[in-house]
Amino acid sequence: MQINTNSDKPIFLQIAEGMEDAILSGAFAEESQIPSITEFSVNYKINPATALKGINMLTDAGIVYKKRGLGMFVKTGAVEKLKDKRKHSFYQNFIEGLIAEAKRLQISKAEIQAMIEGGFDK
Repeated sequence: MQINTNSDKPIFLQIAEGMEDAILSGAFAEESQIPSITEFSVNYKINPATALKGINMLTDAGIVYKKRGLGMFVKTGAVEKLKDKRKHSFYQNFIEGLIAEAKRLQISKAEIQAMIEGGFDK
């Protein structure tokens, strides 16, 4: 996971999204332990409160949970929840705009499908 302190994106969001990526990639399996807030703050040279804010986002979303006295763990079902979240985001950020532009350019559904399939074949 990379933290870019020069980015416009807040560090706590970078931490949350980086952990989401790590969970989706299998770096942290469901029911496995994730790094502690202290580990985040030391490894990335950030304020512990910033790291905590990023991890709390994942806790609030039901992605990770705390085992008292042991640390934070990836919740069962987290991968599927993250996939659903990312699919929804993908649709909003890419597909809705693609459809709107296709309509403005009078590109048919079949033409869009052919373009997409051609892109997958590359």
